[in-house]
Amino acid sequence: MREEYDFSNAKKNPYAKKLKSQITINIDSSTIDYFRELAENVGMPYQTLINLYLRDCVTKKREIQISWN
Repeated sequence: MREEYDFSNAKKNPYAKKLKSQITINIDSSTIDYFRELAENVGMPYQTLINLYLRDCVTKKREIQISWN
């Protein structure tokens, strides 16, 4: 391994911004705790786990089922 690397000619990944978008979302604490615990059990970051779950919903075209009593 070198002590120093020259990145003066480096180029940014042109696809990096298309990969993911950073957003702000309000999620209640109990939901975050659930995903954190689940993520710890499978050994991955909880945000990655939430993203995988949401992607699965998109892929399977799940629609929300809510009924108010």
